[in-house]
Amino acid sequence: MKIVFMGTPDFARDSLKALVDNGYEIDAVVTNPDRPKGRGMKMMMSEVKEYAIEAGIEKIYQPEKVKNNEEFINTLKEINPDLIVVVAYGKILPQEILDIPKYGSINVHGSLLPKYRGAAPIQWAVINGEKVTGVTTMYMGAGMDTGDMILKKEVEIGDDETTGELWDRLSKVGADLLVETVREIENGTAPREKQSDDFTMAPMLNKEMAKIDWENKTAAEIKNLVRGLNPFMGAYSFYEGKKYKFWKVEICSNEDLLEKFPELKEFEDKFLDLPEGTVLFSDTKTGLYIKAKDANIKVIEIQAENAKRMPAEEFLKGTVLAAGFPFE
Repeated sequence: MKIVFMGTPDFARDSLKALVDNGYEIDAVVTNPDRPKGRGMKMMMSEVKEYAIEAGIEKIYQPEKVKNNEEFINTLKEINPDLIVVVAYGKILPQEILDIPKYGSINVHGSLLPKYRGAAPIQWAVINGEKVTGVTTMYMGAGMDTGDMILKKEVEIGDDETTGELWDRLSKVGADLLVETVREIENGTAPREKQSDDFTMAPMLNKEMAKIDWENKTAAEIKNLVRGLNPFMGAYSFYEGKKYKFWKVEICSNEDLLEKFPELKEFEDKFLDLPEGTVLFSDTKTGLYIKAKDANIKVIEIQAENAKRMPAEEFLKGTVLAAGFPFE
């Protein structure tokens, strides 16, 4: 089976490697153009391109756009693949491309469709506090992740698991599921199930939603936002006009806090009436605690502007966040 593989990040690299390791012929790889990255803005190739070179795949295409790109579309038609496999490519493919291979075009998607269609399914599953997610393979159609489903694999999400950790696990699950899917297509035994209309969306993340809403969000929602944006963006808040990113936090109930710090009992009423976002404790011995709507947040890992992320105790050795002042 002659395959054209389209993908860009490490999530896609694992799927490409699995196909190669299982003896499938990858006639061409399509990935995003090299981009400047890092402080030196050095041109960097995608994870998929790096692996394709390593695997000795000679045909590597990096079109800036695919829609209305007649030269690129004609190239795919000349290759005439049996199957196009798309994994986290980052571009919407026109129907003209999807219709080229005789076995169709398939996609590996990081959710249990029809839940979390869209660009950021893994992140939103964590942000929304889901306990279970997974991977779905599907035939691609004109809509956004609306195609007929082929195979699914469920995965439990840990209570403290970050998007980065879940991403790494799902990339392996997706790679295995892709090989199984291609094998079934090859054997003519692949199932085909239409999606229901009971779907949810997982749109691209933006900086506005990454800001912590201390006043309206519960401690659990804040924790889920922090782990859901780790490591790709980082949830943030402002203290005295300076921006701080939160990378790992724990929830501490009011009861647990009063038990841990009995000196608070004398001021229990005042403590409970403090505005959300107020710094409760901030020193290297005690740690960093912040009041939330229904409980309290203990900060485990934090990052100041133009600084490295670090454990809160290390951070507090060089930064003063006075108790009684609020994060906003």
